[in-house]
Amino acid sequence: MARILADIPDDDIKWLEARAAEQGKSRASVLREAVQAYRAEGGDDWLEAGFGLWARHGIAFDPHEYERKRRAEWTRPWDDDYEEVRAESPDCFDEYDDRERAHYLALQAKAAERHKQNTA
Repeated sequence: MARILADIPDDDIKWLEARAAEQGKSRASVLREAVQAYRAEGGDDWLEAGFGLWARHGIAFDPHEYERKRRAEWTRPWDDDYEEVRAESPDCFDEYDDRERAHYLALQAKAAERHKQNTA
């Protein structure tokens, strides 16, 4: 059996000491049991359990459609690619979004005009 040196927060050490005292065991023994229990849980099996979970439960979606909707959902009127995203996902935008874009562009034009006047 190998020995290890591990840094554990003080609160966890206090908990470990209390747990060991309750069980009449050493801290090392409780730690060994914890590692064994953790290994028994399967380690990386959570990845296998989660991969394809939606499909196993009959939830199907087109990943490209999902990505398109998420991209549109996160696009804001001040984003440089607003028109591009709006063109590929018109169903995800409404008149309010277009008004906000027009307002943003008007502010940009006004700021550019002010800058032009100040530098002339």
